[in-house]
Order: sequence, then C-alpha cells, then structure tokens
Amino acid sequence: MPMQRRHLIALGLAWPALASRTARAAEGDDVASALRTGGVVLVMRHALAPGNFDPPGFRLGDCSTQRNLSDEGRAQARRIGEWFKARQLQPARVRTSPWCRCVDTARLAFGAADEWAALGSPRAGSASANADHLRQLRQALVAGSARPGGFEVWVTHNFVLADLVGGAAGSGEGLVLKADAGGAPQVLARLNVN
Repeated sequence: MPMQRRHLIALGLAWPALASRTARAAEGDDVASALRTGGVVLVMRHALAPGNFDPPGFRLGDCSTQRNLSDEGRAQARRIGEWFKARQLQPARVRTSPWCRCVDTARLAFGAADEWAALGSPRAGSASANADHLRQLRQALVAGSARPGGFEVWVTHNFVLADLVGGAAGSGEGLVLKADAGGAPQVLARLNVN
C-alpha cells in the first residue's frame, strides 16, 4: 500500500510538468499545421535580450548603442531555426524590425531577413508614425492571409504584438496570425520553442 501511495504522489507531482510538455508539443503541432496550410503570418518577439528598453540616446544601425541579444538569446534564435528545419518549413519571406536584436534573431533563425520600419518599436516614434505602421502591418496581414500555401515570419517587439493583437509574447515566442473577414488579426496558435 505505501508503494502505491508513493507512485500516486510521484505521478501527482510529475503531472504538471508532463501536461506542460504535452501542451507545448500540441502547440508546436498546431503551429506546424497552420504554417503548412499557409495564408498566415508568424509574428515573433525577438529572442532573449536582457533589460526592458534601449539605453537613452540609442541609434538604429549602431548595435553598440542598443539592447542586444544575450548569448542565451542567440542560442534561442538558433533553436527557432532548428525547429523550422526539423519540420521542413520554409517561410516565403522573413521581415524584421530594424532594431539589432530583431535583425539578429531573424538572421540567426532564418539566415536572411528584410528590414521593415513598420515592425520597429512603436515607443520610439511619433503617434502618427505608429498609427501608420500599425495600418501597414494590418494591410500586410490581410494580404498574407489571402495567400494559401505560404507563410511569412515577422520578427518584432512585444509592444508591436500588443498593438496588433492586444496580447503579449515571451522572448522568442511567436503567434500565428490570420486576418478574419473584417481584417482583424486572429491568433491561431502560439509557438514556444524553448
């Protein structure tokens, strides 16, 4: 009897970890399925970059003035790329914010990326520029949603995700988005490679 009780206790203690691992595997399967179907955009937050904001006086194009990926963040970006390779998933296009931590995430994961100002941090621009960038993102999402059989990856900042979908993602996480009939972004799945 004590042996059965120990097994039940051990199973009870292990269950949250097993359930979490199973949920992550299911999330990964949902992501891969959605990407294979196409007509979606995977919008990712850059990999791990310690801190919350860029230092005062930072300059785009000068990585020495910005918050950058840590060693762990670079490894995380490579794992993202390995996840895609293992599933033979190739984005039709990779776009990235011009901030170094986003560019580095995109290039380490996918090899190449096009910089796109609309994916830049909205906290660095004027209200009118931010509104224009959000409009551009929504239009591009609608266009991407109308192209079955392919998908794009966008690497950006948490603020952009919050403005676009009203939600957040952890470092290196991605949301598979598709525009609904009215053009509003819908979250189909979440990718967390960690």
